[in-house]
Amino acid sequence: MCGIIGIASYKPVSVNIINSLKKLEYRGYDSAGIATIKKDLIDEKKCSGRVDELEKILFKTPSDGNIGIGHVRWATHGIPNLINAHPHSSESVSVVHNGIIENSDELKKNLLSKGLKFKSQTDTEVITILITEELKKNKPLVSVFKTLNKLKGSFALGIIFKDFPNIIIGARRGSPLAVGYSNKENYLGSDSYALKSMTNKISYLDDGELCVLSKNEVSFYDFSMKKINKKVHIVSNDENMAEKGDYKNFMSKEIFEQPITVKKCVNEYIDNLKKDINIFNFPIDPREIKKIYLIGCGTAYHSCLVTKYWIEELTNIDVETDIASEFRYRNLKFDKKNLYIFVSQSGETADTAAALDICKKNNVKTCSVINVIESTIARNSDWVLPIHAGPEIGVASTKAFLGQLIVLYILSLKLASVRGEITKDIYIKNIQNLITLPETIKSILKLESKIQMMAKEFINARGTMFLGRGSSFPIALEGALKLKELSYLHAEGYPAGEMKHGPLALIEEGLPVIVIAPKDKYYEKTLSNMQEVISRGGKIFLLTDNKKDALSENIRFGLRVPHLDNLLSGILLTVPLQLLAYHVALLKNCDIDKPRNLAKSVTVE
Repeated sequence: MCGIIGIASYKPVSVNIINSLKKLEYRGYDSAGIATIKKDLIDEKKCSGRVDELEKILFKTPSDGNIGIGHVRWATHGIPNLINAHPHSSESVSVVHNGIIENSDELKKNLLSKGLKFKSQTDTEVITILITEELKKNKPLVSVFKTLNKLKGSFALGIIFKDFPNIIIGARRGSPLAVGYSNKENYLGSDSYALKSMTNKISYLDDGELCVLSKNEVSFYDFSMKKINKKVHIVSNDENMAEKGDYKNFMSKEIFEQPITVKKCVNEYIDNLKKDINIFNFPIDPREIKKIYLIGCGTAYHSCLVTKYWIEELTNIDVETDIASEFRYRNLKFDKKNLYIFVSQSGETADTAAALDICKKNNVKTCSVINVIESTIARNSDWVLPIHAGPEIGVASTKAFLGQLIVLYILSLKLASVRGEITKDIYIKNIQNLITLPETIKSILKLESKIQMMAKEFINARGTMFLGRGSSFPIALEGALKLKELSYLHAEGYPAGEMKHGPLALIEEGLPVIVIAPKDKYYEKTLSNMQEVISRGGKIFLLTDNKKDALSENIRFGLRVPHLDNLLSGILLTVPLQLLAYHVALLKNCDIDKPRNLAKSVTVE
């Protein structure tokens, strides 16, 4: 979950490394560092905290050198401090690392027994010392290769060498790594997004591969050290979508650009003239699909849960949802008539990528619903459905969640249509509802001032609860997750019908409880559950799309959103929950874009 950048150039690289690290900071922000080769010495500078602090250090004592590596860290081994910050350097080598070395304790014990010294608590320093020892006998590529053979776990590495001051070596196992190309300058990055400001020509390392960069050349090697060729991808530049503009932070920008991104996504998949959905080339004939598995982590998993309700409502297909970190360790019975759908914003989520790999090894058909089409998960899937949300920088996902929901809803409709399980009239009506969705979301965003008033009620709360039934239950889970991520307030989502089976014990005088109650078949039962909360002193915040019923005087706040269709109510009711979490966090002076202990792209197990 850390960020890596490496540049081999004909000119000093430190300024470009810092600029790239700023773009990668959403991947890790507890410490930062840079190392360059300066007059045959490794010039390492690092700090605890953000890239801005590192930039101040470099302003006072600049780092020269035409070869360099940089890093932003999300701590795994060792507390966030200066000593544990990357790079980790010896006299002859400097290493930046994303991932976890699972046998680091064993390796470290062996190295200590030989009299070698460690400065940090990290697993990464083991790599530095192993390569340093190998360099006494071998050249850099062989030294790295021999070191990698001793490592268990996942890694993306960037490595520079004092005595070979013109090269950077990169290596990948499990964690993503990309290479960028330019004139007299080549790049290494854990994220293609950080490279796009410098080049649109990018290659991606696969597991077990290494690369050697100089300013004029890039060479690739497989796990047996055989030289290989890699495809060069021409990627789009979304720089304009990755700038804050006049917004306070990326999250508010990403919430308020949802009408635009939703419209773009809908337009990509809907043929307005034919009133049809442009999804073709299914890896399995939809009429022969026996079961669908939906797999994701965090917010992406919540989109899977919502989709289960949709597919079951629209088709006769059995649906199972799985958290990726659980799926990969289950004793599964794979079936070639099943379709396995993986959902991930970054396309690099470690557990999701590992679960996909298991499916590939069992020769079943896979689909990915993804935001980054050049990502590992996208490249390894049989079928890719992009969400077209553009770069999402805020750690807490907003527009990508809506994008996932929309693509999965569109897929659900198409499956039902191809299988002949909904009528043509219902199919066309649902497509029309999708077309009007962006304007409807725009109208909900105008409710922000009311939601700001609601947010004040959460400042002194000890915790809160989100309740929903049917497809509103996963929306409750997502609302609770957003509030947890952003405001650090304890929040839980529950099925409203489960209140009497334990959670009711948590209700006390003044406890804020958000009730999500669209006008669907669960509406009356949800209101009954709400009364159970009211009678025990809970403070109700009701979100609904029902225009008819008067809001009860026992409700602290009521918020109505427009009604489109029962199946789409979850998408619409998500937006107020995003704004609520945002404004509670703002009032509590929390770091909106970079919540504590979290990182955007979770590339370790």
